Amino acid sequence: MNSCSIAVLPGDGIGVEVMAAALEVLHRTGTRIGRGFDTVTHPAGAQHFADTGVALPEPTLAACRAADATLFGAMGLPHVRGADGTEVIPQLDIRFALDLYAGVRPVRTWPGLPVPLADPRGTRIDLVLVRENTEGLFFARGRGTVDADAAYDTMKISRAGTARVVDFAFRLARLRKSQGRPGHVTNVDKANVFRSMAFWREVFHQRAAVFPDIAHGDAYVDAMALNLVLKPWEYDVLVTENMFGDILSDLIASLVGGMGMAPSADIGDDHALFQPAHGSAPDIAGQGIANPTAMILSAAMMLDWLADRRGDAALADGARAIESAVQGAFESGAVRPREFGGASGTTDITRAVLERL
Repeated sequence: MNSCSIAVLPGDGIGVEVMAAALEVLHRTGTRIGRGFDTVTHPAGAQHFADTGVALPEPTLAACRAADATLFGAMGLPHVRGADGTEVIPQLDIRFALDLYAGVRPVRTWPGLPVPLADPRGTRIDLVLVRENTEGLFFARGRGTVDADAAYDTMKISRAGTARVVDFAFRLARLRKSQGRPGHVTNVDKANVFRSMAFWREVFHQRAAVFPDIAHGDAYVDAMALNLVLKPWEYDVLVTENMFGDILSDLIASLVGGMGMAPSADIGDDHALFQPAHGSAPDIAGQGIANPTAMILSAAMMLDWLADRRGDAALADGARAIESAVQGAFESGAVRPREFGGASGTTDITRAVLERL
């Protein structure tokens, strides 16, 4: 049986609970498609920092670098902070260390679950936000300066960094077009105010010319926030700077029911990490009520990425099987997460997905 090595970082809070659910689904899927997954758990996170003084041990980072892929739960606790007053969030350290420059945040509406917004024509939301992960305003993390009267954080937008994430977005739109989706990329910036964003837009259009088969357009981030609330079903692929992407990715998750329905991936040229878009939610940790869907769908994203890397269609079949099982669980009415007004907990949702695998 072909096997993939997976570094598993459950992290903090509900990360541990939803990771256990995703691993059950992953191994059941492996049995179905005739593939094995060598999943090894490694320590990291805010609680690990509180206990040991180290948030991301070197052996854990080395394991992520050596594995075929990394599956990540959630990290961070509001009360655990570094000397500079910011939260301990080692997932950012992993992004920079492994050069995971493309943050991929897909959202879609699921039959059987209510949504806050609905197109009168019946068009469902199905879009992907691609967030530049290693530059932008997040480049200032650990580099900001503070004096007696002011604090300064510097945004970095480079030609190479922008070009590669824009190319990623166009390739993704091309793939989606081949699957029957619109195949359109919308650039989101603030080029009317910031020179750095005008430079970003310039690079975007230079790279767009390389993909003449893919339609594209521009939007200011404030207008995009408005339009995502008014007409999110009109968008396909969005690409934007790190901070803008951080904010808009939470917004689009709310359009399909919340963070528990929002998977994500951080992808580079050589490595990739897959995680739910939500945080550690310490207020509900240990209660068995966390929605594991985002974590389970993140595992499906991992299978798609591994399928492409290895040229192994069986792994892609596994991703479709997971998505189909999730859809079947909700569409049948067997389970409904609490954020949708239901009473289904982590175990209930996991069991319903496993039954349909």
